[in-house]
Amino acid sequence: MGPLQNPDPHGSLWTYSPTDDKLVRVTLENYPAGHDFHPLGAEVYPSFAGNASNMYVVNHARERTTIEQFVISPSSASAKYVRTLTSPWFIAPNALALTSPDSFYVTNDHVITRRLSYVGHVLPLAETLLTLPLSFAAHVTLDPNPSSETPIVSHNIVAPFIPFSNGVAISPSGAEVAIASTSLSQVYFYDRNSTTNELKYKGMERVPFTADNLNYDESGALIVGGHPHFPTLAGVAAKKRDVAASWVVALAPKVQSDASEPKAEFDPSAPLPAHKKIPPPMNYDLETVFQSNGKFFSSSSTGLRDLKAGKVYVAGLYAEEGVLVCNI
Repeated sequence: MGPLQNPDPHGSLWTYSPTDDKLVRVTLENYPAGHDFHPLGAEVYPSFAGNASNMYVVNHARERTTIEQFVISPSSASAKYVRTLTSPWFIAPNALALTSPDSFYVTNDHVITRRLSYVGHVLPLAETLLTLPLSFAAHVTLDPNPSSETPIVSHNIVAPFIPFSNGVAISPSGAEVAIASTSLSQVYFYDRNSTTNELKYKGMERVPFTADNLNYDESGALIVGGHPHFPTLAGVAAKKRDVAASWVVALAPKVQSDASEPKAEFDPSAPLPAHKKIPPPMNYDLETVFQSNGKFFSSSSTGLRDLKAGKVYVAGLYAEEGVLVCNI
């Protein structure tokens, strides 16, 4: 990712209502004139009793990547601009996971970026392909006062040395954080101190594709979206191919009382079972949630599973047809 060839047109945000099956474009109120808007990662703090809440958006602007803060309400299709957050540590922000209305985890997917004028088209790719453990995740705490001259109160690196850190998510209990390592096709798990927001590495699990975005469902299972064949995805990005395959899996923690050996053949219901790509996970049960060769739905990057509504949502990195909504 990096500056676009033509960064002038704004990207956009959309909301989807499952009750009336309606997709609505979000209007940005009071957004500064001449300020780029190319959203990559976005997170909204939960709304209580229908009240407005804070939303943060990673913005790949032409000069530097920033994080934009908005206020958004569930009853409105508009987001009110609050402020732009910048930091020397925002090297290549990618994904966000909020720990309060005014604090969050953020991953930086590369340390060597395409903004480097002479080597920017070579070295970032080398960082990815060589799986160099240079990227990191940090925890950021803000001053709640939107007029503060120093909006970032603290910035602490909590998960260093990750090859291509991408999606980040906090478990429903708040005790666990997961971070995707895209170039290694792995998910790192951390114990979280909810008081200090410090993370302690506790383990890793492989997935059968390059992991992109992460989301926990209500049961505590981690939903991982990603790309089964990265060269094909690169071909779609270069407009040399029309579609790229899609794969979304769920990683559910194993019951502690289950001391049996992992089954060599697992995920049997998938068209291409995961056991044909990776060894059995040690601490999690892995099952395919969605899979496509790309002709039905292309380039999956995000999966969401709403158990209460009985829905699965899949977004594609280059899926121009929109977001896929499936019944469970």
